[in-house]
Amino acid sequence: MSIGEKLKECRKNASLTQEELSEKLCVSRQAITKWESDRGMPDVGNIQNISKLFGVSIDYLLDDGENLLNSVIKETINIDDYEKIGGCRSRYDAVVRTKYQQARIIYPLIRRKKLSLIENIIDFIVQPGVLQVADSLNDMSAYYLVELEQKQLLVNVTKQLIESRELNCKFTEKKIVIGNNVFKKISYTI
Repeated sequence: MSIGEKLKECRKNASLTQEELSEKLCVSRQAITKWESDRGMPDVGNIQNISKLFGVSIDYLLDDGENLLNSVIKETINIDDYEKIGGCRSRYDAVVRTKYQQARIIYPLIRRKKLSLIENIIDFIVQPGVLQVADSLNDMSAYYLVELEQKQLLVNVTKQLIESRELNCKFTEKKIVIGNNVFKKISYTI
């Protein structure tokens, strides 16, 4: 559901007309019409005011259902403190296995950038694959899908940090798009 659809739903649930809402937010009725039809978006101040007025979170308003992540947990690590053991193929695997011993299953993931149309054209003209290589050289960290009893986590491990984010929707297929990234499961598990 888009921010415009959510705004319209909140307004109707509060039994307000566009005119009444515009008065409460100190904007024009045309602005409300633009926002509700997704031809424009409220600025940060108006999003905060809408959130307060209707008693909904800003996250709710901005979450358009495209697999957004929540509950970020960051923890500092030293990759050299971990050794490859058991089914771990790297120290990064060992970090995740140690951190999530209670996990039902852990999938290593391949991350690639989701290219825009213009980036795809440039990539094709310059040398197919060159933008993906440049992006992967820019991000040398490891990604994992960790399945716990009731939730799934997207885990990113660098040499100094492990970052875990709870997924809003289930990663059930072989790949998933989150933001500007495409994540694909590798065939083995750790």
